[in-house]
Amino acid sequence: MSSLCPHNANDNNRHHEPSGPVLSRRNFMLGASVASSAVALAACSNAVTASTDSSAEQAADPQLHLTTATVPFDGEHQAGVDTPGQAHVNVIAFSLRAGNNAESVSRLLKLWTEDARRLTQGENPLGSLEPEMTTTPANLTITCGFGPRFFDIIGKPEQRPEWLAPLPKFSEDKLDPAWGDSDIVLQVCCDDPVTLAFATRHMHRAAVDFAQIQWMQQGFLTANGSRKPESTPRNLFGQLDGTVNPRKDEEYDDYVWINSTKQAPKWAQGGTCMVVRRINMDLDRWEILDRFSREESMGRFLHNGAPLTGTDEFDPADFEARDDYGLPVIDPRSHMALAAPAANEPKQRMRRRAYNYDEAPIPGSDQSSNAGLIFICFQQNPLTQFVPIQQRLNDGDRLNEWITHIGSAVYVIPPGTSENESTRDTYWGQSLLES
Repeated sequence: MSSLCPHNANDNNRHHEPSGPVLSRRNFMLGASVASSAVALAACSNAVTASTDSSAEQAADPQLHLTTATVPFDGEHQAGVDTPGQAHVNVIAFSLRAGNNAESVSRLLKLWTEDARRLTQGENPLGSLEPEMTTTPANLTITCGFGPRFFDIIGKPEQRPEWLAPLPKFSEDKLDPAWGDSDIVLQVCCDDPVTLAFATRHMHRAAVDFAQIQWMQQGFLTANGSRKPESTPRNLFGQLDGTVNPRKDEEYDDYVWINSTKQAPKWAQGGTCMVVRRINMDLDRWEILDRFSREESMGRFLHNGAPLTGTDEFDPADFEARDDYGLPVIDPRSHMALAAPAANEPKQRMRRRAYNYDEAPIPGSDQSSNAGLIFICFQQNPLTQFVPIQQRLNDGDRLNEWITHIGSAVYVIPPGTSENESTRDTYWGQSLLES
């Protein structure tokens, strides 16, 4: 049996344990019967038929188009950074098992890249017995990053970016180590929760001999249809979250994509830095506030996200404006005022890609909710971008009365890939691992 679908790629070395033999997916498949092969091929054919929708049907039903929409996997940069936010996310942190080295990690990343490439395009990964689970790609993206310890495991500590270390602990933090740094991270985003769950499960079981899950954070956004143009999502405080994000390619080049050896080693050019912060939001106490107080603490109107000195979401804020009593219209301690780039540091900007979480209340807790934000942001260097902004917020943000940072992790996101071009890595981190 060569494969479950009509792709006939060589898979003999796809899945090995760092030490000792292991039964691979391919070897298991080779022991299957001819009858099983016929059934699997029939299932694959049915899946392909089921995934084919006419352009007329898509035009008549935008939601149908959304379910079949794909985001290109290969490119100069990994997808899932400048991609408009999908409705659902699983952020999965992995710890590499003892015995791993550069060779075994390379095998894992080759396997993962190949499977992610297929999954995101609505194709069944080699060795998967569930082709029908891949027919609704729904803008699926899978983004991979490396944590601080990763470089020690592969024996290349000198290739670790200088900024890749646990972030400074801010005085208002109440960090739980359970949400801390890990060796590898996968950010899996999708507009269909079933596809998201399958892709997450597939990537996990593909790595089971190499790594184990350290934590997983699951989040959601308001569904945004075809997301053309992208709308700014709301967090659980009712605020629009991400108004000041980059909108143009040159803005991403200026402060998101790594494009200089001053920012990171050469192998990381075209990549970025990913910061993940878990923020608990005290909805019980927030909901006591009147609407005016909620808007004052943020510096923006709730209904459309406009600054208190403007009328539209993207109006520039006038921090010098005064009311009839001579007081600032926008409180200098409001969230937006402190998060704004410092006058002498225009590059203190980031690509925010935050998701809400809402879990069951903790038994015995005084809070009737267990909700908050999985704050994900991308930048060239967190020490010159995220950290100064967060320090200002930590020291004076009025929102601190209702939010608590309980998790923190940082990763380097390697550049994008190409299946065929020699000018790009064929798998995540190839330039690093094979240098």
